Amino acid sequence: MKAIFLIISFLFSSLLIAQNQSLFEEGNALYNEGKYAEAIDKYMAILESEKHSADLYFNLGNAHYKLNNIAPSIYYYEKALQLEPNDKDINNNIAFARNMTIDAIDVIPDTGFSRLLKGITNTFSFDNWARVSIALVFCFVLLFLVYYFAFSTLIKRLTFISSLVSLFLVCVTLAFAFYKFNLDKKDNPAIIFTQEAKVKSDPNVRSDEVFRLHEGTKVQVVNSYNNWKKIELSDGKTGWIVSEDIRLLNEF
Repeated sequence: MKAIFLIISFLFSSLLIAQNQSLFEEGNALYNEGKYAEAIDKYMAILESEKHSADLYFNLGNAHYKLNNIAPSIYYYEKALQLEPNDKDINNNIAFARNMTIDAIDVIPDTGFSRLLKGITNTFSFDNWARVSIALVFCFVLLFLVYYFAFSTLIKRLTFISSLVSLFLVCVTLAFAFYKFNLDKKDNPAIIFTQEAKVKSDPNVRSDEVFRLHEGTKVQVVNSYNNWKKIELSDGKTGWIVSEDIRLLNEF
């Protein structure tokens, strides 16, 4: 019975993959014909099957860009970057899309040790830092075993020192892994989707308006209350915005 279930699941998955590939090709054909809205419908049909890929988001961003849909184009380019952060085409196209936004927000750069720490931490993902830590643990165990069973004094000294270095590096990489985890946990970006959004000082409609934002602007969501999101800009400004005015990038 279990074997039959696995066979059915495999056939269903294969059928879904073939169907999504067909939709993707149809969308690309429509895009090349200049039928951008129809291409978007095909791409969105793939997303509804919970199939995510950098190519799919990139093509969605391109189609929306052609239709001058500022917020959706930036949103989907950002989604593509989450999956392929070093892709040159995605980075180039999102730069063009960002030029269509109205808001000019300064970026407060990190300085000194904080900048160095974040730079090193962001070299790898959390998973990769964890893998490096595990590899170093194996090195420590192996070196310690060699030290324990070795007869030569020179080998014992070398393996003992090497095992201590490995143990130290395990601690360092674990520290980077957990710091990366905390950075990713705090990173909750969103894109403004309404043409003009009023940002309030408190999470209610009667509070004072502190500033306004426009479609396509990227913000960080730092808190939530009922139907409101507290956002922070790259220049340090904060405020509350209605949840419907933004779309979170971390939601798939």
